[in-house]
Amino acid sequence: MNLMRTAMLLAFMTALFMGVGYLIGGQAGMMIALVAAAGMNFFSYWNSDRMVLSTYNAQEVDERSAPEFYRIIRDLARNAGLPMPKVYLYDSPQPNAFATGRNPENAAVAASTGLLNALTPEEVAGVMAHELAHVQNRDTLTMTITATLAGAISMLGNFAFFFGGRRDNNNPLGMIGVLVAMIVAPLAAMLVQMAISRTREYSADRRGAEICGNPLWLASALGKIARGAEHIPNEEAEGHPATAHMFIINPLSGARMDNLFSTHPDTENRIAALHKMARYGGGGGPAADMQPGFGSTGPILTANPERKSRSVPNTGRGGSQPPKGPWS
Repeated sequence: MNLMRTAMLLAFMTALFMGVGYLIGGQAGMMIALVAAAGMNFFSYWNSDRMVLSTYNAQEVDERSAPEFYRIIRDLARNAGLPMPKVYLYDSPQPNAFATGRNPENAAVAASTGLLNALTPEEVAGVMAHELAHVQNRDTLTMTITATLAGAISMLGNFAFFFGGRRDNNNPLGMIGVLVAMIVAPLAAMLVQMAISRTREYSADRRGAEICGNPLWLASALGKIARGAEHIPNEEAEGHPATAHMFIINPLSGARMDNLFSTHPDTENRIAALHKMARYGGGGGPAADMQPGFGSTGPILTANPERKSRSVPNTGRGGSQPPKGPWS
């Protein structure tokens, strides 16, 4: 997403936030909301990545604590021409991943322990290449700030129920304004998230396939992650639904109940697009023809690897020690 579209999104979300403030408290409420929105935008620009990582209790790992996972991301970043991002793991049985950060120089990618347990190294490479594509496309800043503002708009809508209908305030529309603040504004914020997410996911799928060299790795991973997300709950995501659009697959348990209101495009359509890309030679050709790049001593991902049994130790939720590395 280019800079102009990002600016337009932030302007719309800020205007929506101010509009809710106006509906609750008139001009005074709008000015308070303007100051709050400016502060939130500034704070989110510098701190949104830490906020999201903290929400999911993600622990930073390195080449010693997660050697193969770290090397995969290092080599993918090199393939993409990106600086090495910070690498995180978070403890969740649901396979999923996300990226965050205000720019490629300050980016972070995170995967769940469930993702590393459920997927082959090739599939993990496809997933993390998708996340690096978000970094390269500079989607991550938009994703995190949108999540912050959407959550604030929803919270403000809830405040409208308690304070918006009082006779002694400056609400210009009375109960109608309260209902708009409670229902329409959060819905509008959600629709913006959906529109942004659906567009950028296809773009990140394509670029991710180019980065890792094989669209079928990502296609296979998407199918596994979608099935896992359907049956395995993500408690943190359920408690913070405004962050759902940041993940490669919608982590919410009700995500498939209504495709119209899904933050992500249909997984089968994404898989079909990746298969079409592979069929017509997209993504740099078959994996067997890739130049060595995954691992300092040659490729650790081969065209037809044997799946090895492995386990990912618990990340120690709330502890100070980072999680031990997978595949070690």
